[in-house]
Amino acid sequence: MKERRADISAIEGSFSTRRDRKAAVSKSGMVSTAFPDATAAGVLMLKKGGNAIDAACAAALTLGVCEPQASGLGGQSMALAYVNGRLVAIDGSSCAPMGVASVRLDQRSLLAGYKATTVPSTVATIGYMAERYGRLEWQTLLAPAIRVARHGYRITPMQSRLMAKNRSLLMATGSGAKYFLKDGQEPYKPGELFVQVDLADTLEHMSSFGYGSFYHGIIADRIDADMRKHRGLLRHKDLSRMPLPMERRPISRKYRGLLVCTMPPPSAGETMLMVLMILSHMPQRYRLSDSDMYHYIAEAFRKALLYRARMPSDPNTYQSNKSVHLSTRFARQISGTIHNRVDPSLPVDIPDDAGDTTHLSVMDAEGNAVSLTQSIELVYGSKAVADSLGFLYNNYMSTFETTNKDHPFFLRPGAVPNSSVCPSIIFDGSEPWLVLGSPGSSRIFSTVSLFLSRLLDDGNSMYRAMERPRLHCSLGGKISLEDGPHLAEQLKLRGYSLDMRERYSFFLGAVHAVLRCRTRQGFQGVAEVRRDGVAAGP
Repeated sequence: MKERRADISAIEGSFSTRRDRKAAVSKSGMVSTAFPDATAAGVLMLKKGGNAIDAACAAALTLGVCEPQASGLGGQSMALAYVNGRLVAIDGSSCAPMGVASVRLDQRSLLAGYKATTVPSTVATIGYMAERYGRLEWQTLLAPAIRVARHGYRITPMQSRLMAKNRSLLMATGSGAKYFLKDGQEPYKPGELFVQVDLADTLEHMSSFGYGSFYHGIIADRIDADMRKHRGLLRHKDLSRMPLPMERRPISRKYRGLLVCTMPPPSAGETMLMVLMILSHMPQRYRLSDSDMYHYIAEAFRKALLYRARMPSDPNTYQSNKSVHLSTRFARQISGTIHNRVDPSLPVDIPDDAGDTTHLSVMDAEGNAVSLTQSIELVYGSKAVADSLGFLYNNYMSTFETTNKDHPFFLRPGAVPNSSVCPSIIFDGSEPWLVLGSPGSSRIFSTVSLFLSRLLDDGNSMYRAMERPRLHCSLGGKISLEDGPHLAEQLKLRGYSLDMRERYSFFLGAVHAVLRCRTRQGFQGVAEVRRDGVAAGP
């Protein structure tokens, strides 16, 4: 039976702009990020004659300044880029420092503090992208980030809440409180100016001496000294050995007549694609009520998570093997195992983490597109800040396997961490139509796949697909839900446990998406209503 094709005309035709810039249109490109200053940085690069790569790099660097709880110089970045007619997955994984071989680490030290950080790779990734695929000068790309760090930005209500929530953890490291609490004691209030002089100086040094200066010379020396002082593991030799990102072949599958392209392992792109393939075999009876549909979607999430947990993929051998689990036949078999109640045979899992990440999407008038996700893992990463440099260290050490030595993500020197991101680009024929992604840690795959289903299955506009209530289901059958009590009760009767979330929950991801219209002129963009960002074009 021929698969039903998405109604692109209805999707584009039902779109309307919003005064809060959560939905925007433009004639010559579009940028969507999680903070207005970062979106403005990307738009400025397009106005200066840069391409989508330039815009994405400038926006990513600026996000590290004005959304520090989610990303920054101390983290890692991954991108899917379509540039000059070529699609490439840019794997900017960080890696474990060499010192992990000589110490014993407990779970607490892997979660927070100076031992929790892997070798930061964001600077190498952004620098590589700009050098290989961009056209503007490195100094031009860094200028907006330096300006925001030097002159400050206004703290948002969401950031103030996150500071309050993480206050004790920031104070435990000392440096976290020094840099991210007012007078080292209290959260900044919404609207207060937040200036980062040390970070501005670090960025200016990189502007003068290139992105390689982060891994050699003064910056690396200061990181080394800071880590030695606080008994961390990162050393100058780890930074000097940091490789450039690896270009990998994207993975893709058709959904509703469109080609969905995403990141291969170590990302969660395959998990997101697996959900879409299962959803494409949803029997019509499950579409008759919200509780039936949510049940089917929840089980699709669980089945995909089970495969991810039991069959982890080594990123270096993944594409030499055939992806049987992404076949139509396998998806049909999985669909057939979904019945009227929660599947009791699936194991109880570890609770979902409360991590944070950020995502940006860019398209330019020349047909180039970038979907970039970057993170310091948990909110405020390791909660420790590089002294005199002003950026948070990540806590990606917490994502490694620590018991099974045969696991592809077992913690050893130089190992890359497992990742939950899935930056994606959707093609209509040979041209990129839609660019999207989301933060949300282990819930990224469910946020992205649910957004795509509501867009492509239901014909919603991008804003409507993004704004509708969300759900996520853990492997153990716990549903996190933004919707009302009546639906929750019906899902409870099917055997789920419920984790009711507020409307527009921070916990359930943040879609930033842009598209180039196929049935009319121009571009459309949306920025997540659950976060602080905006969409805009030149």
